[in-house]
Amino acid sequence: MQVIPRESKRITYSSEIRALKLIPFTTEQLSIVNGSLLGDACLYEAWRGTSKNYTFAKMHSVKQSAYVDWVYEKLKPFTHTPPKLYAPTQSVRLRTVSHATFTALRQLFYRDGKKILPETIPQIIADPLAVAVWFMDDGNIKRNTHGCCVGYNINTQSFTHEENRHIQKLFLDIWKIHAMLENNNGYCRIGVYQKESRERFYDLVNTHIIPSMRYKLG
Repeated sequence: MQVIPRESKRITYSSEIRALKLIPFTTEQLSIVNGSLLGDACLYEAWRGTSKNYTFAKMHSVKQSAYVDWVYEKLKPFTHTPPKLYAPTQSVRLRTVSHATFTALRQLFYRDGKKILPETIPQIIADPLAVAVWFMDDGNIKRNTHGCCVGYNINTQSFTHEENRHIQKLFLDIWKIHAMLENNNGYCRIGVYQKESRERFYDLVNTHIIPSMRYKLG
């Protein structure tokens, strides 16, 4: 058996990573990243000190591992390893390589280290796939005592009241979806309860919701 010197392995690994960082994003991939960043995903500095770019990561419960696997398959050109189990919290984590596109998005989605609503939010809300990913990340169905759907929430509590009002207005202007601002433990979130708006929201995201996450849509 031929033994590969450690230095050669390091060079090969670095070459692979450099190649991944040169791959451009497709429209679909950007939609998934944008929707994820409105939801649970985050961008942070790469571990390796040689990179000045940011890395994309998201973590979900093992119950939603099929969803993480789906995101992984879509973003596979920008990953070096598949999602990994984090045993202490029974979560599955996806992490990409660092990339200049993530660095550009970091400038849009963060201010002083805190996630904000990006200036591109009108374009994101106009993108059904991005909204569907956002909903799969941070949405849920509301049911009455008989188990019937009476509405949907997008858990936007991390955004300010003003940012939530902007989201509310964009859903109305772009999709004619009347959303309400709902108080949730002192924070604000989006609720869609009006029948016609609820149906419009369903139609907006329906074709993009993957099988394992359809319980959120009903």
